Parts: sequence; structure tokens; C-alpha cells
Amino acid sequence: QVQLVESGGGLVQAGGSLRLSCAASRNIDNFNAMGWYRQAPGKQRELVAAITSGGFTNYAVSVKGRFTMSRDNAENTVYLQMNSLKPEDTGVYYCFANLMTTTYWGPGTQVTVSS
Repeated sequence: QVQLVESGGGLVQAGGSLRLSCAASRNIDNFNAMGWYRQAPGKQRELVAAITSGGFTNYAVSVKGRFTMSRDNAENTVYLQMNSLKPEDTGVYYCFANLMTTTYWGPGTQVTVSS
């Protein structure tokens, strides 16, 4: 079993920045991929960013150039640096980790961007 705990969410004005963290309960070296989804009120959950075990990153078109994902294997943690935030970035951000055929999820952290 893997536990994921997100932190770093909060309320920020448009144009501001936040850094989300996702700490795993075990070594993340063997995870196929880790990343972030978000869900805005009344909308489906969407992929925001992901990073593979080889360090390749993938971003949603809407956040490319503004968000940067990184990983620290020594800390068993991945990060999402979010800059130039927009009101449409508001939502609950969920960390996920893929290990073999299983996907683990964190409980989520709220990000609210005010205009």
C-alpha cells in the first residue's frame, strides 16, 4: 500500500504562485509515473502534469509554460511549481502515483485563485 499526502494548496491572487508537494510513504524510484490531476467544481478531473521514472514530463496545454513538475527521490516527494496562476486554475489538486497496474491517489489539496 502507498500513501500520498499533498500540501501547499491555498488561496492566491491571479498572477501569483504556489508550490504543491506530494510526499509518498515509500521509495518512489520504482513508480512508473507520478503527477497531478485537478478537479474544478462541476467539471471532470483532468491531468495537469506528470513525470515518469525516467524524468520525462508531460503537461496539459493550459498549464504549459506556467507549471513545472519535479521530483526528489531522496525525499520521496514530487513537486508542482505553479506560476502566473489564473482563476481557471482553481480546483482540488490530487497527486497520483502509478506502480505497475495500480494507481494510488492522495486526498487532494484545494487551490483557489482569486481574480
